[in-house]
Amino acid sequence: MIRRFAFQLLLLAACCTPALAQGLRTPPDLVRSSLVAEPAAVTGAQPFTLAVRMQVKPGWHVYWRNPGDSGLPPEVTWTLPAGFNAGAIRWPAPERIPIATLMNYGYEGEVTLLVPVTPPPSLDPATPVEIRAKLTYLVCETECVPGSADLALTLPVGAPRPDPDIAALFARARAALPAPALWPLRLSSQGDTLRLDFAAAGLRPDAVRNAAYFPYAETAIDNAAAQVMSVDGTGLHLTLARSSPTDPAPEALPGVLTLDEVTEDGSRHLAFAYGDEPMLPAVGPPVDAATPRPASVPDGDALTLATAAAFAFLGGLILNLMPCVFPVLSIKVLGLVRHAGESPARLRLHGFAYTAGVLASFLGLAALLIALKGGGAAIGWGFQLQSPAVVAGLAYLLFAMGLNLSGAVQIGGRLAGLGDGLARRAGLSGSFFTGVLATLVATPCTAPFMGSAVGFALTQSAGVALAVFASLGLGLALPFLALTLWPPALRALPRPGAWMETLKQGLAFPVYATVAWLIWVLAQQVEPRGLLAALIGLVLVSFAAWAWERGRGAAPGAARIAQVCAALALFAVAALALTLPQDRAGPGAQAFTGGTEPFTQARLDTLVNAGRPVFVNMTAAWCITCAVNETTSLSTKAVRTAMTERGVTYLKGDWTNQNPEITRLLEKHGRSGVPLYLLYAGAGEPLVLPQILTEGTVLQALASVPTADKSAALTR
Repeated sequence: MIRRFAFQLLLLAACCTPALAQGLRTPPDLVRSSLVAEPAAVTGAQPFTLAVRMQVKPGWHVYWRNPGDSGLPPEVTWTLPAGFNAGAIRWPAPERIPIATLMNYGYEGEVTLLVPVTPPPSLDPATPVEIRAKLTYLVCETECVPGSADLALTLPVGAPRPDPDIAALFARARAALPAPALWPLRLSSQGDTLRLDFAAAGLRPDAVRNAAYFPYAETAIDNAAAQVMSVDGTGLHLTLARSSPTDPAPEALPGVLTLDEVTEDGSRHLAFAYGDEPMLPAVGPPVDAATPRPASVPDGDALTLATAAAFAFLGGLILNLMPCVFPVLSIKVLGLVRHAGESPARLRLHGFAYTAGVLASFLGLAALLIALKGGGAAIGWGFQLQSPAVVAGLAYLLFAMGLNLSGAVQIGGRLAGLGDGLARRAGLSGSFFTGVLATLVATPCTAPFMGSAVGFALTQSAGVALAVFASLGLGLALPFLALTLWPPALRALPRPGAWMETLKQGLAFPVYATVAWLIWVLAQQVEPRGLLAALIGLVLVSFAAWAWERGRGAAPGAARIAQVCAALALFAVAALALTLPQDRAGPGAQAFTGGTEPFTQARLDTLVNAGRPVFVNMTAAWCITCAVNETTSLSTKAVRTAMTERGVTYLKGDWTNQNPEITRLLEKHGRSGVPLYLLYAGAGEPLVLPQILTEGTVLQALASVPTADKSAALTR
């Protein structure tokens, strides 16, 4: 996954900047989309099929439901008359599309997505049926461009006769769908590989070519690795490389097998679907457009720019109270006390400089996030903390800042660009970089209102998204800005004195606690040797601080040697951070105990299709809000007892490292980051719980699920 993320960063300049410049609009010649219906007319209670047709420019491609190493599948949001129900997309069999070192799954040339539709029992013959759809997709060559199309169709009400003009289109589309499984499949794990044995006794080795398996799960296999095929007297065998060899081996691997069958008359391409088909649901309203949705936090689809900006502003305000941000803000307030004798105009400039630092950081982060998503990356808020190098770098920066607060080293002069040295500078640049640092340490946090706003922003144009992120930054900057703009508040602060040095040293300990937490996060992301390298990096930071401090009062020659030693140590720290061994397998696999199962989309689909109640917890090691919620609300005896009594399956998704399936579920519910809590209590859409939980909130939601005894009685 890290390789995939790094490659997307390399593609950024080539593919994403043009997309942003065009306002995320696709050139019209890349994809031509249309919506057609199989019958020429519809009647009540008679299901029919729609086709979303995408004709792709030669050399470009769109994606399957599992896009592989990069990309996003097409999504359709339906606007249907009351009583109509659009079913799941039926996906044609994909092909493997190599892009540099990555392997994508998708379609070139033309693809037709079939969608079954069921009308209500009766229709008014005088009122034509108007169907509208919003198609969104990502189309890629070596660069990627997001696109969308507004599709519409009007059908008369009458006898559902077929339309002969498009019969061939639907025949080709159905022929491209995978057929039911032909041969029994047995899955086994062999170390870092999976072996798929298809019981096709009597199959000739020369009769099969180019066999490939496409799992529905996006993180099950190493997509770019070769799939080794063999045929013997017992059947067809495929060996696939696992993406995370130390994760528990999957018990099942639903997906699609494709192969070329060679006969005397030539060859033909075949595809077979294996396992329960957990089709991705179409995005849009359920059976009736007028049916009320479950109570939840505001849905991204229901937000406007004004409400999203307001939610972002409130979320930014609350971020100031988060434990990762508060020490940084406190340090700058101490700086204001130190400068209390300056003129009000000068203090206002400090406030504006801090605000500029916050806004510049949020807008820069937003631009990178938008660009990477436009390039096909499955990422969201806090995505940079999914990189061990970023986590380690932030830990080193805060550790140096803590050493400075403790008085172990006085960072100034040419080294004032480091962490607290910048944050505590006397000039306006100190205030600006305090804003930058506050933004950096705020990224692990998701405040109330913030998730919906950021989720909305990342589905809109670049201009709208940047406006929402600017509102978020303004909310974070406002308390400090208000303090500098309102002189009576400054006069209420205590006079400078010796207490400031004591308080400054005391503030080092929350910073050290943050460093310890970041190292713990890193331990979830890297192998033990990577964790050792990160800890050595902390030792090198300490050595650099010591060498620098020793050189301050030494003779010129000795001072120069000390400075060189400090610089070499910092270079070594940077090298360690950039070369950390990547991707510890399954941080969640080791932690998911006590009745909690690791989340996969296939497992969720199986449970929901079986009518089982499910609680989904999307979390990450670096998410402070998630940790607080789990401790205070999800791990209590009362909540666990309620889940057990009601037969609720608890699925936990860990987003500490990149996981496209989790990203997809977050985006479906209008979120760009964790936490996300879903309760599937029955048929239909899940209940979305607030981002800040209490035990009472969770118990109240679980009360909508009947107990296991009642559920059994209902099924008798």
